Amino acid sequence: MPKVRTSKTKFPEGWELIEPTLRELETKMREAEADNHEGKRKVESIWPIFRLSHQRSRYVYDLFYRRKAITRELYDFCLNEGYADKNLIAKWKKAGYERLCCLQCIQTRDHNFQTACLCRVPKNRLEPGKIVECTHCGCRGCASGDNNE
Repeated sequence: MPKVRTSKTKFPEGWELIEPTLRELETKMREAEADNHEGKRKVESIWPIFRLSHQRSRYVYDLFYRRKAITRELYDFCLNEGYADKNLIAKWKKAGYERLCCLQCIQTRDHNFQTACLCRVPKNRLEPGKIVECTHCGCRGCASGDNNE
């Protein structure tokens, strides 16, 4: 979660362009945290939080690496202030992890048989018509070999 905004924080040039989107995602994050979790499995209650965190990090990543719309200074500011997950972005830059949903899916200590999550398996390797859903984040497939984005 982003740090508390104080008057001492100096925002870099270009911040006013991305601030409305980041504030909107922050508002959605607060709503997801306060959402009623009755009737859901324990793991399902945090899935919206994972999705919003992924969306916010992907937004900053796309602005800097794909569209080249923000400066390095603004990008570093977003990482340092917690607006994006720098560890997740570091994985996105590596081959095979371009569509990674969360870091828990690649941590082998969290899975049976010390392997990666089932959502990391390409869909063409699974049974036809089988719907896969990650227990950690609710992802339905983030393998880089999948054709659909």
